[in-house]
Amino acid sequence: MSLCSLQSLAENESKPDDEISVVVMGDSLSAAYYIPLESGWVNLMREKFTKNNMAVKVTNGSISGATTAAGLQALPALLKRHKPDIVVLELGGNDGLQGKPVDLIKSNLATLISMSQQSNAQVILVGMRLPPNLGARYTEPFYNQYAALAETFNLSLVPFLLEGVAQNRELMQEDGIHPTAEAQSRILDNVYPVIFNKIQEIALERKD
Repeated sequence: MSLCSLQSLAENESKPDDEISVVVMGDSLSAAYYIPLESGWVNLMREKFTKNNMAVKVTNGSISGATTAAGLQALPALLKRHKPDIVVLELGGNDGLQGKPVDLIKSNLATLISMSQQSNAQVILVGMRLPPNLGARYTEPFYNQYAALAETFNLSLVPFLLEGVAQNRELMQEDGIHPTAEAQSRILDNVYPVIFNKIQEIALERKD
């Protein structure tokens, strides 16, 4: 289905059946940490949908500092309130920085995925890489868990949220962990195609 076809969904945004609800459940990387909220990639995505006359509602449930355990506490209320068609799950980075066992992180992510699917939402999993100073024996299994979960649950995957950003010091804040406002459009470029494709799938299913 083309963008023009999707635009037909926006002809009457008052129709709840036409609107596609997207909830982003993430941490500071999706919560516009230390940059203007309107500059964050989630808001840029919202603006892009609006500009393209797409009937997509975006709710940012991201919380700075959130771990997967915090996500388990926050997600049920988001699912109940917004009844999302799509959950963009961007968590695990803070667990990794805290050195939590990868098996624990993976288990929590699996629960978050199952929780979302049980509420009839489709999940897009967003992968993360940890700073190399934490050692490959930890960082590689941490990174690989996202692809493994995507395969197990048959999910769409964004392999690395900060691809093309984390490697560029000019696009990172002084802490070396959080991206700048200037980096947000690049982050959106990493995420948007995957989310857009999922929206296309849902729109096509509704049309049929």
